[in-house]
Formats: sequence, structure tokens, C-alpha cells
Amino acid sequence: MKLKLVTLVLGAVMAGAPAMAELVFPSLSYRTGPFAAGGTPFADGYADYFTLLNERDGGIGGEMTRVPECETAYNTEKGVECYEATKGDGALIYQPLSTGITYQLIPKVTADGIPMHTMGYGRTSAANGKIFEWVFNYPGNYWDSASIMVKHALDMEGGDLSGKNIVLLYHNSAYGKEPIRTLEELSKKHGYGLTLIPVDSPGQEQKSQWLQIRREKPDYVFFWGWGVMNQVAIQEAGNIRFPMDHFIGVWWSGSEPDVLPAGDAADGYKSTNFTGTGTDYPIFDDIQKYVVDAGKAAGDGSSLGQVQYNRGMYAAMLAAEAALKAQEMYGVTEINAAQMRDGMEALDVTAARMAELGMPGFGPEVHVSCENHGGPGQGLIQQWNATDKKWVAITDYIESDRDVIDALIVEDSAAYAKENNIEERCK
Repeated sequence: MKLKLVTLVLGAVMAGAPAMAELVFPSLSYRTGPFAAGGTPFADGYADYFTLLNERDGGIGGEMTRVPECETAYNTEKGVECYEATKGDGALIYQPLSTGITYQLIPKVTADGIPMHTMGYGRTSAANGKIFEWVFNYPGNYWDSASIMVKHALDMEGGDLSGKNIVLLYHNSAYGKEPIRTLEELSKKHGYGLTLIPVDSPGQEQKSQWLQIRREKPDYVFFWGWGVMNQVAIQEAGNIRFPMDHFIGVWWSGSEPDVLPAGDAADGYKSTNFTGTGTDYPIFDDIQKYVVDAGKAAGDGSSLGQVQYNRGMYAAMLAAEAALKAQEMYGVTEINAAQMRDGMEALDVTAARMAELGMPGFGPEVHVSCENHGGPGQGLIQQWNATDKKWVAITDYIESDRDVIDALIVEDSAAYAKENNIEERCK
């Protein structure tokens, strides 16, 4: 009886005590469905980085972090449901990992006052912070990637693409259609021909598309795929003996699960990227020690160093750095979503800071401002080495064509502002 009384008293005291503060970073993941091969390692990297901060550093600024995960299966409706189910839990930032979900969430996060980071995807013109107050897409966007692919092709052709033919093989969705306008504008500037070939989701059947490519014999194929579509395309390219060093994918079409099924046929395939690959960075020693060996990893630890794992880890790092910046700006550790947004807008991740974090050269420097929510717009070209089974960066970070990209961002964001009666900020 005494033990029961003590238990009741302790329970009452604990119930009356203030809840422990947490910094909440929801993970809208997809570990199921045709895109799980990319979604799973990303979700693992995202969760493991926050676990590392908790276990090694005691969280961010003394506040522990929590990463509630909600499965979207890369389905837009489920993604919106996950947002609605988690937004009241103290959510500081959303990373929807889907262009379709992003488009649905832009008006919602704006109304709810919760920032959203669509790193390398989503609505490209959200890079204009004058219009999109709550949306960020640093360090680069789809249009940046398209421009970087063209710049690489220019380098391969000695600076002249006139008379060359480029095929855009793309996922027939909002995601896949994003680069079309940019590639059209760049074709006017550089004189190449552009052929558009869509592939319906999920992309398991591409025989007719690759027969068309074999007939037309383009000089380059630019690729905007995702999930199982990537594996099929790379295998089909190998089947028709398309020169792999002239087959260049967007950064969401360049991870290990995309190329490994094709074996030696994938050798030489290229893609853009905005993060380092492999585990040759000091931070991985800490993740191994504090997360994997401690039995706290989100996965089994086998995806460390893979492209999508590293990208998830990088997204988490940028979120954590923005939270830290917000804490510094406001002189508090328990920040809210509005303060998190301000921290994102003041984000300044230098090369020196990356080195401090154990990630030297892991990504480009990121400097965000009220006007610029898109960061530097840089990426590199990586190439698959089938013998060593690894991605190798074959260029330094390349800046996209700002003259073309910035004009398109201004045009598209202005149309959005007019449509939604939004006045420019940052004046």
C-alpha cells in the first residue's frame, strides 16, 4: 500500500512538472513503395545526425532533439496527412522530400507559420525570399542542376553545343517537368536541339523511350528520374550501348541503388550532386561511435556514406545549424517555428564551419538572406566507377548560369505573387 501511495505521489509530481523542452524535426519519410530505395537511406541519415547531436552534444544549445517519423510512401495525399498530424507537435521545420507534397504544403506552411526546406527540389522559384517567406531550397534547385548539366556538356564539347542534340528523359510529374523551361532557355542561348521524352510513374517500362533514343542518337541524355525508374533507365541505356559518359542525371538520379542493379553496364554514368560521397569525413567516426555502435541508428548502419544517406545527414546539419543560429539571435534555447525561420534566413555555413563539424568540403558554402532563399546554386558532377562500386567527384562545384536562372526565378515568383496577392518583402 505504501509503495502504491509513493508511486501515485511521484506520478502526480511528475504530471505537475513542466514538460522537458525538445526541438522537434518531423521526418516525412518514405520507406515503402517504388521510391523506398532512395527514401530509406535519406531518412536514416536525417535521423542519425540528430541522434548524434543528442548523444554526443546533449542536443542543440542544450535542448534535446526529437525526430518523429511519418510514412508518406511518396504519396502527395499521405504527405499532407503527415503534415497535419505532426504540425501541432512543436514542429520547427518540414522537409517533404517530394515536389508534389511541396506544392501542396506551400500555402499551408505559409498560413501556419512553419518553415519548409526543399533542398534541391520542390518549387524552384521559392528561392526568391521576397515572395516565399516560409520556403527555402538552398543550396541549389532543379534549374541550377539543369544548368550545371549543360555547363558540363559544354566543357565536354570544348565550349560549343551548337548543333548538338540533347534528350530530356523525365518522370512525367511536376518533379520531372521542372527543368523543361530552363533547358529550353539554355537551348536558345547555346544552340542545341532539345527533345522531351516523358516516362510515366513508376517508370518500370521504358522500352519505347529507349527505342526512340536509339533511333534519334542524341549527343546527350539528361535524366530526371526517381526510384525504380532510375534503375530501369540505366539498364536500358546499357542495353542499347548508349555512351554512359554522355548520360547525365539530376542529383535525385545518382545514388547507389540506381546503378548497382545494372552492374558493369552502369560504369561511367554521371549525375549532379551537392554533397560529398563516401565516409572519408571525420563526422562518420562519431556517427559510428555514438550512433551505430551504440545501437541507436535508424537503420542497420550499412548505408553510411551512400549518396542518399549523406544527403539526409546534410539536410539535418543545415536544419541544426539554423536552429543554433535562431537560438543565438533570440538568446533562448527553446525556439519556436517563427524563430527557426529567422535562423534559416540568417544561415551562414562557411567552409570553416563545415570543417568544425567534421564535414570539410562536404557541400558548398551556404549563405542565405531575405532575398535569397536558394543559396549558392552550385553542384558538382560525379561519375560511377562500377569496378570500385563508388561515386567519384570529377569536377569542383560548378555555379549555375545566374543570368538565365535568376531571370526565370523572378518571372515565375512574380506570377505566383500576383496570383496569390502577395506583396514583396525585404524592401
